[in-house]
Amino acid sequence: MTILTIETSTSVCSAAWCIDGQAVASRLSTAGGNHASLLPTFIDELIQEAQQKGWKADAVAVSEGPGSYTGLRIGLSTAKGLCYGWDVPLIPIPTLDILCQQAMATQPLPEDAILLPMIDARRMEVYTAHYTTSLQRTTPIMAQVVDDAQWLPTNQPIYYFGDGAAKCQTALGMPHIHFLPDIIPNAAYMGPLAEQAQSIPAIEMAYYTPFYLKDFIPAPTHVKGLK
Repeated sequence: MTILTIETSTSVCSAAWCIDGQAVASRLSTAGGNHASLLPTFIDELIQEAQQKGWKADAVAVSEGPGSYTGLRIGLSTAKGLCYGWDVPLIPIPTLDILCQQAMATQPLPEDAILLPMIDARRMEVYTAHYTTSLQRTTPIMAQVVDDAQWLPTNQPIYYFGDGAAKCQTALGMPHIHFLPDIIPNAAYMGPLAEQAQSIPAIEMAYYTPFYLKDFIPAPTHVKGLK
């Protein structure tokens, strides 16, 4: 299958073409804060490359969250527009799954390890869940305050990573808990997950929304006359 993958859940913006689970072309920026301008440019460049090489999309996969409210909305709206235009299905992929896929693809980890992907949720809170090395989620995705390691098991090696992980190093400073740097949500690693998700029933695109996990609370406006 040929799948266009889109990842915009954090400050990182990325898109890629994946064929039979492998990334064959990709774009990525860690500049942050400009997904609305970067993503259309990335998509346009990737579409031009696909036209030159004869690739045709069978589906579009998008990171569904949790993560940045604005980033998730930009990614999903772009993905929906492409799906409607190309008449192909939309494949939502949990952001934490994408982080785990990258960790397993780039790091030699013991089979009994617990994977602990982390997305920054401000202050000392992260969105996280426990995974096995076969990428099976063993706990619900949750918003966790990381002030110590008492909420983690002590009888298995634990590897934590993601854009919310670095700030937790002091709180998780124990011998069996290991920090993996440089693991960020990246569309280039979504291919295998999108291939596996083909067996899941198709979603109703018109009603599908990102997985925010926490309710969106808008900040007070600073525009005079508005409340």
